[in-house]
Amino acid sequence: MVRKRVISVMAGVGLAGALAVGCVGMRSDDLPVSSFTARAAVAAEAARVVRVVDADTYIMLSGGSTYRLRLLGVDAPEHDQAFGPQATDSVARLLAPGRVVLVARAGLDLYGRTLGAVLLPTATVAAAGRPVPLDSLLVARGWAWAYDPNHTVAGRAPQQLAAQRAGLGLWKCGVAKAVPPKLWRSFNSEIKRRYQGTCPW
Repeated sequence: MVRKRVISVMAGVGLAGALAVGCVGMRSDDLPVSSFTARAAVAAEAARVVRVVDADTYIMLSGGSTYRLRLLGVDAPEHDQAFGPQATDSVARLLAPGRVVLVARAGLDLYGRTLGAVLLPTATVAAAGRPVPLDSLLVARGWAWAYDPNHTVAGRAPQQLAAQRAGLGLWKCGVAKAVPPKLWRSFNSEIKRRYQGTCPW
């Protein structure tokens, strides 16, 4: 049992090291200025997924302590709105408990959550030298809205437009049927009932 656990930990460390080789060794001026997630790879740390709370919030383990991470760059549906549970389930399949990823922290929000980017390993990391930013993946697959008020992420708006045109994820029943979470949170229970169940996943 102990031997199996040691092997598992060593495998996780090896994966983190493989990810870091492609990202951490680069200088910030070698990276494209396209996004926070690309630049953040320089300072990213290995972290293990403990639990997916919802599509854009996760419990992570790093350095022997856990913390709640709020993903930057996206806004995913709330649990009680259309596509919320499906988006969460879709992300949970990517971030299985125990999976090692790279996390670039960027301070705390008003609720005490750590803000940051998550970078996922792919089969092509060794060749491409860079893992995939989770925020862009969520937008491209239609699991979340792009949230980039400072317009620092080149390509995210076209990703959302492409997902809308293809009817992916929360765009399945058209742009008008998708209610941004910020607006959803302002609705009273009666208005929320009008929108629930109007479009199947």
